[in-house]
Amino acid sequence: MRVLPNLFAVCLVAGCGPGAPPETPAGPESSSSAGLTQESAPATDTAVEVESDAGLVGQENPLIGLLEQDIPYGEGADGNLVGFLAVPEDAAEPLPGIIVLHEWWGLNDAVREAARRLAREGYIVLATDFYGGRTAESVADAQDLMRELVADPDSVRDNIRQAVEYLERYALAPRVGSIGWDMGGRWSLQTGIMMPDDLDALVMFYGAVETDEAALDALGMPMLALFGEQDGSIPLRSVQEFRNVLNQLGKEAEVRIYSGVDHGFFFPGSPTYSPIAADDAWNRTIALFDAALKN
Repeated sequence: MRVLPNLFAVCLVAGCGPGAPPETPAGPESSSSAGLTQESAPATDTAVEVESDAGLVGQENPLIGLLEQDIPYGEGADGNLVGFLAVPEDAAEPLPGIIVLHEWWGLNDAVREAARRLAREGYIVLATDFYGGRTAESVADAQDLMRELVADPDSVRDNIRQAVEYLERYALAPRVGSIGWDMGGRWSLQTGIMMPDDLDALVMFYGAVETDEAALDALGMPMLALFGEQDGSIPLRSVQEFRNVLNQLGKEAEVRIYSGVDHGFFFPGSPTYSPIAADDAWNRTIALFDAALKN
């Protein structure tokens, strides 16, 4: 398949200006609450640390110019896999890469804006697309789209492998991380499990957890996992068990549970959006990526 280097070169040399400001996405169907207290414990510790840091709000980097483009990064059963690529326009050398894995709503404007935010932090960012350009406008639509993936998980694994390969081979990223929300959060974790030698950092937001010791033992990269205490779709007991297994395995991981916060707290368009939790989670995300991918 003739794909990626030519289009990537066009984006870097000719320039691809930023698109219009994104609209906020449809949010999860759960209800909202703001979080003021967070519970955290590094996976290497046995004690649970509870702290209040409600005033910790992130300082966004000043907006910098980006090159961005919808670009093919691999091949699926029905044709090219096309994702959203963003990179700082003044990049003079290969940058560390991050793959972005979307929620069940699809690769929508909110996910593209998250990719832009990561790119402004000094990364080449590829937002993957599991739905072939489709996005959901309702819960029923999202369920239908996600059902297709559940029926063919190997296509998702192949999609992710090709996204990582794109960043490594064509973008020449010296290190690669992954980040995802909800469905994408689960797949971010699974990426670390299935590609431990390729992934250098992992962030998951409120995705389904894994508690099998043999599976989690494959993880060899720093990771950050972020959850809401009131998330009914991912029970707190499962998250705590996930953390305990990581503890027992001695993994370099932080599992953070935001008190009083529900599923889908990160994106502003969600009815369960919590700005305090979202800002804190973003600060921790950037700190992890900077430490693991830039140093």
